[in-house]
Amino acid sequence: MSKLSIMAYTFGALLFLVSFSMSIFYGYKVVAHDLPVEKKTQAKFHYHFVLVPEELDNEYWRLVEKGAKEAAKENGVMLEYTGPKQANIDDHLKTIEMSAASKVDGIITQGLSDEQFTPLINRVEAGGIPVITIDTDASNSNRRAYIGTDNYLSGYLAGKALITDTKGQANVAIITGSFYANHQQQRVKGFRDAVKVEKGIHIVDVEESEISRVRAAEKTYQILQAHPEVNAFFGTSALDDIGIAQVVEQYKKQDRIYIIGFDTLPETLEYIRKGTIKATVVQEPYEMGYGAVKMMIDLIKGKSVPPIIHTNTRIMRLEDLPLDKHGGVEESQ
Repeated sequence: MSKLSIMAYTFGALLFLVSFSMSIFYGYKVVAHDLPVEKKTQAKFHYHFVLVPEELDNEYWRLVEKGAKEAAKENGVMLEYTGPKQANIDDHLKTIEMSAASKVDGIITQGLSDEQFTPLINRVEAGGIPVITIDTDASNSNRRAYIGTDNYLSGYLAGKALITDTKGQANVAIITGSFYANHQQQRVKGFRDAVKVEKGIHIVDVEESEISRVRAAEKTYQILQAHPEVNAFFGTSALDDIGIAQVVEQYKKQDRIYIIGFDTLPETLEYIRKGTIKATVVQEPYEMGYGAVKMMIDLIKGKSVPPIIHTNTRIMRLEDLPLDKHGGVEESQ
C-alpha cells in the first residue's frame, strides 16, 4: 500500500471517529436534557379534575370552562372538560361514570335530575372521589358542595321584573330548556310564585326547548299560532330567548311582545340593544367554574368548604349595559 493510500485511509478513519463521537454526544444531550423536561411537564400537575357540562359547545358552558381552566392553571391542576355534545342526560351520566372509573381526583358536574343523578353521585362519593355540583344542585345527594345560581331566586327575580316592566298586565308563555332538569324546574317555580299574586298576569302555556334555539323558535311559532293573546315570553335557558326573539322579529311584533330571558350571550345582548329582548337574568358562569376548582382543591386538602355558595344573580336591561368610550353599549364579557 502506498504512503498516499495509508494517509487517505487514516484521514477517513479519523473523520468517521469524529462523526461517530459527535452523534453519541448529541444523542446523550437529547436523552439527558429533553426527556427530563417532558417528565417535569407531566409532574407539574398536583390533581386531575373533570368538569362535565350539560352541553360541550354551549356558549354559557364555555364561560364556565374558562373560569375553571384559569383556576386550574393557577393551581397546577389538570382539568378535563368533557361531556355530551348536545344535552343528553344518559351521555352525561356515562361521562361521570367513566371519569370515576379512571380514578380522577375530583368531579365537577350538574345535578340535573334527583332520580338519576343522586344515586350515581352517591356511588362516586362512596368510591372516595369528591363531587361538587355546579350551576344545578343535587341537594339530596352526598355531593360535597354546590356553587352556582340560586335558580328559584333567579326565576323569582325574572317574574318581578316582568311585573314591573308590563305594569302587571301580561299573558305569558314560558319556554324552558327542560321539563326534567332541576334548575329549569326551579326557575319556572320561582317565576310562577312571583307572578301568581298579580291578577293581571296569566301564564297561558309552558313549552320545552330541549336546550335548542331552533326548538325554542319552533315552540314560539306554535304558541303564537295557538294563543294570539300572548304578549310576553319568559325563556329559562340561555338559548330560549334568542329563539323567541328570532320569531318575534319575523312577525314584526317587537313593540307588542315583551321578552325576558337568561344569560348574556352576545346574541342576547344584541337583541337587548335593538329592544327586542327587554331584560335578561345575569348569572356568573366564569365565577362558578373558577370557584368550583378552588373548592375542590380545598376539599382534597382537608379544608372545610360551605355546602352551598350562591353566585350573584341580577336583572339586566338596556340601561344596565356598560357604555363604551364612544357612548355606545359595550358587549359584556
